[in-house]
Amino acid sequence: MQARHRLAFEEMFLLILASALNKQENQRLKAQKSEFDQKLIKDFVAKLPFKLTDAQRLAAWEILLDLGKGTPMNRLLQGDVGSGKTVVAGIGILQTVKAGFQAALMAPTEILARQHGDTLEKLLKPFGVEIAVLTAATKGKVELKRRIAAGEVDVVVGTHAMLTDDVGFARLNFVTIDEQHRFGVGQRQKLVSKANGGKGRHGDWMPHILTMTATPIPRSLQLTMFGELDVSILNQLPGGRKPVASKVVKAGAIHSVYEHMNEELDAGHQVYYICNLIEESAEGERKAVESEKKVLERAFRGRKIGLLHGRMKPAEKEAVMSDFLAGKIEILVSTTVVEVGVDVRNATLMVIADADRFGMSQLHQLRGRVGRSDLQSFCYLVTSEEGWSPRLREVERTNDGFKLAERDLALRGPGEIYGRLQHGVLDLRIATITDTKLIAEVQRAVRLFIESGESVIQYRELADSVKKYQRLTVLN
Repeated sequence: MQARHRLAFEEMFLLILASALNKQENQRLKAQKSEFDQKLIKDFVAKLPFKLTDAQRLAAWEILLDLGKGTPMNRLLQGDVGSGKTVVAGIGILQTVKAGFQAALMAPTEILARQHGDTLEKLLKPFGVEIAVLTAATKGKVELKRRIAAGEVDVVVGTHAMLTDDVGFARLNFVTIDEQHRFGVGQRQKLVSKANGGKGRHGDWMPHILTMTATPIPRSLQLTMFGELDVSILNQLPGGRKPVASKVVKAGAIHSVYEHMNEELDAGHQVYYICNLIEESAEGERKAVESEKKVLERAFRGRKIGLLHGRMKPAEKEAVMSDFLAGKIEILVSTTVVEVGVDVRNATLMVIADADRFGMSQLHQLRGRVGRSDLQSFCYLVTSEEGWSPRLREVERTNDGFKLAERDLALRGPGEIYGRLQHGVLDLRIATITDTKLIAEVQRAVRLFIESGESVIQYRELADSVKKYQRLTVLN
C-alpha cells in the first residue's frame, strides 16, 4: 500500500510541478496594461438588451483586473452551454480597444467565427469599435490584412486564416481563443506571436490570453492539468432561458418521439437528430447518419432533411450548417460534429440515437445545441433495452454540466473530458485524477519545493520527466 502511494505521489508530483513551473514562468513575463475604465464598462453593461448573470459579472471583473496588470493574463473561461461567454469576452475586448490596443478572437470554424463577429458587432459597434471577420472565404483579404497591419481594425475575429504569415497586427494585446482544445499548441502560439510586432513572447511583452471552453472541467482536473491557468466559471443561464427537458426513451417507442418532432416542425421549429456513426457498423444495431436519414425521409415525407458528418469537406459542412441556421433544413441528421457549433435559436428538439454510447459530458454538450432561446426545448436520449443505464437517468434529471462532468470523471476517467480539452495525453498509470486527498498532499509538496529555491535543472531525471508535461501550457 505504501509503495503504491509512493508511486502515485511521484506521478502526480511531476504533473503538478510542471503546471506550477509554467505559471511561475508566465508570471515573469511582461504585458501592456489596459487600465479599468469604470464609466466605459458601466455604460456598456447599461446598454445591454439583457441583464448579466452574477457569474458573468464576476468573470468579467476578473478579466478586467487581469488586463490592468503588468503580467499577461492567462485565464480559462469555462462556461456551461449557453452561459454567455462571448459577452464576457466582449467586455475585455472593449477595455483593450479603448486603451489603444487591438484584440483578436479565434474560433475553430468559419460559421462560428461569423457568429462571434455578428455578436461583437452588435455589442461593440455603438462604442466606435471597428470589427472585421477574417476567414478563408473572406473577400478582399489583401486590403483587410493591410488595414489590420496598419491598426485600422480594432478587433479581428477569424479562423486559422489569421495564422498565415501575411497577417500582422499593429498593437495586438488581447487574444481570445474559443474552444481552445480544437487548436494545437503550435497554432495557439502562432496567434500569440502576432503581438509585439510579431515577436510574441520573445519581444518586450506578451499579449493577454483568454481561452474559452463550453466543456465543464471537474475541480480535480482543474487543480492538476490547468494549475497554471486562472479559471473563471459561468454556471448560470442568462435570464429567459429555460432548462432543456430531457427524457430517456427506449428505441421501441421511437414513434412517440416522431410525433413530438412533427409537433415542433409544424410550429415552425427545427430538429437535430444525432447518431454516433457515419456508416453502418459490423455490430449492425448502432444507428448511422446515412441510413437514419433514409429512415427519416420515409417517416417525414415532404420535410427538408440535411446530412452532416466529419468526412465531409469543410466547405460542405459550413454550407449545411449555414442552411440549417437559415431555416432551409428542418431536420439535421448529424454525427457529433455539431457538439461545438453555432446558435440555432429556432432548434428546439434533439434526438440522440444510441445515447448509451456517449459519456454524460458529451450528451450534455450535444444537448446544449438546443435551448438557445426563450423557447422550451427538448432532448430525447434513445437507447435499446440492453443499453439502458443509470447514467442516462442522471443526464435526464439534471442540466448541471459540472455535476455531470464530475460523475463522468469518476466513472470513465479523464479521457472523456481531458481528451477533448487539450492536446496531449494524460498518462497516469497509478495515480488517479479523482484522488483529491493525494492532489492536496502533492500541491503542498510542490509549494515547499518551489519555496526552497531549488531548481529542477539540478535534478536531470526530474527535469526530463517534468518537461513532457510542461508542453501543455497555453503560453509555452
